[in-house]
Amino acid sequence: MIAPARRAAFEVVRRTFEDDAYADRALASAVEGLDARDRALAQRLAFGTVQRARVLDFGIEQLGKRPVRKLDAPVKASLRLGAYQLAFTDLPPHAVVDDAVELVRAARHERAVPFTNAVMRRLASGLRGLVASLPAGPVKESYPDWIAEVWTRDFGAEAALELMRAQNEAPALEVRAATPVGTPTDVPGAYVVDRVDPRRMRAMSRASQLAALVVGARQGERVLDACAAPGGKSSILAERAQVTAVEIHPGRAAALAEQHLSGVEVVNADVRELAMGGFDRALVDAPCSGLGVLARRPDLRWRAQPLPELQGELLAAAAGRVKPGGLVVYAVCTLNADENEAVVDASGLDVVPLIEWPQYAHPRRPEFLLTLPTRDRTSGFFIARLRRPS
Repeated sequence: MIAPARRAAFEVVRRTFEDDAYADRALASAVEGLDARDRALAQRLAFGTVQRARVLDFGIEQLGKRPVRKLDAPVKASLRLGAYQLAFTDLPPHAVVDDAVELVRAARHERAVPFTNAVMRRLASGLRGLVASLPAGPVKESYPDWIAEVWTRDFGAEAALELMRAQNEAPALEVRAATPVGTPTDVPGAYVVDRVDPRRMRAMSRASQLAALVVGARQGERVLDACAAPGGKSSILAERAQVTAVEIHPGRAAALAEQHLSGVEVVNADVRELAMGGFDRALVDAPCSGLGVLARRPDLRWRAQPLPELQGELLAAAAGRVKPGGLVVYAVCTLNADENEAVVDASGLDVVPLIEWPQYAHPRRPEFLLTLPTRDRTSGFFIARLRRPS
């Protein structure tokens, strides 16, 4: 009998790579009916397998002597899942091998069972040592080459390797709460907890919270949140100001409206076409490649794309909708100069240095903030405060 957690993880891996599903959403449906222990194990196995796909494929090809791209989808998913357990967990190898074979059989690929069994046995005896012998870099740490190249360009080879390793580890569970919970941080209202109680807190990294706090919203002001879903930053802005939360995607806008956040008006629109203006301040938490949140989204490294042109358009749109002299905060959860300081430098807006948070200063451009998973143990965010010329 296949362990329930492995069966659920197998489903997540297949849906992620075959259907282009988001791993976290695939997990939610795959673990229905499982107890808490099996849910946790299924998440660990599924997310780890998705995250480590590149090095797992390397090992499968080296020891299995067949290109992964030529394998049938259920065989590929089973071998990847089994390989992850053998290389990165302490689960009993015999159980891992047996379930990998049974997953292929259950998928009605009986003819592939002998091949799966043979490859899994080779992986059980040689994969951990093979992975350990690999040189440090994007294959061993399982990243696309382009991400490693961007980080090496922006931070240097040693720091790039540290970022790769850091974002392969489970991140701290950070939340926003109105009353003290868990362990406090240096960001007011941000805490580290063991689990999230939705009645008392909202899951949200302290770097993400920082982006909203930097806006500096004040009583009586009108603030534009230009890319508002899922709503965490809008809720922080609304602690003081009246917020217009703009979201382009209808489903996400509807989900935001259903939260009934006090002081927040939700508008389903593209901010570039928004027929509103005269705001005192604006926040542009723009879509991005997400290279600062790869630890939280295991599949993102395989689908990430830089978006500097769109980011520039959104920043310009928000700046055009604040009053002359009004402030605009530009924030992206990525670690990529092309989407960070380059977008700001091209905007023509005046930079207002962020000297209030020296612990998060950008290592090369201290007028900006750059939170780092390595240094700060939170999501990677670039934050710039800008002013529209009077």
